[in-house]
Amino acid sequence: MEEDRGKDKTLDPTRRDWLFTAGVAVNVAAGLLLAIPLVGFVFASFAERKDPRSWISLGPIEAFPEQTTRIAMYRNPYTRPWDGETADIPCWVRHVQGDQFQVFAINCTHLGCPVRWFQESGLFLCPCHGGAYYEDGSRAAGPPPRGLFQYTYKLESGHLWVKGGEMPTLSNPV
Repeated sequence: MEEDRGKDKTLDPTRRDWLFTAGVAVNVAAGLLLAIPLVGFVFASFAERKDPRSWISLGPIEAFPEQTTRIAMYRNPYTRPWDGETADIPCWVRHVQGDQFQVFAINCTHLGCPVRWFQESGLFLCPCHGGAYYEDGSRAAGPPPRGLFQYTYKLESGHLWVKGGEMPTLSNPV
């Protein structure tokens, strides 16, 4: 017994000591997992903000013949590596004539469902709730409160460019 009193307990950890240390380690890890995103969120407001919209090429002007409406895709410039296909943003391009274009967001203004172009009827139709839009993007029928959102565009170096990067809304038109 006297030998046990003189023995250093730190060299012979008990099961209780090991479980205590493991519990502290798990709690520290959980605390860090919660604290790191929280600190990032707090300090993100101090970071320099970029304009969420930028000029993006939809392709050469020749890809959009006059008097046609075609779908075009662009890659959102503000994506994360794990975004995958969700970073590809479709839009409708209507080449009116000459240098006149209209570029519409694919989303219905009612609830955001993707609209489709029907050449035969000259209408954009929403499959969700029956919304309809004329070829110029104005509201034709159904529940949508307004016409399709239009992107700002420019023609430069033989390409059609849109100011894109985020989904247009009433509070954030493109």
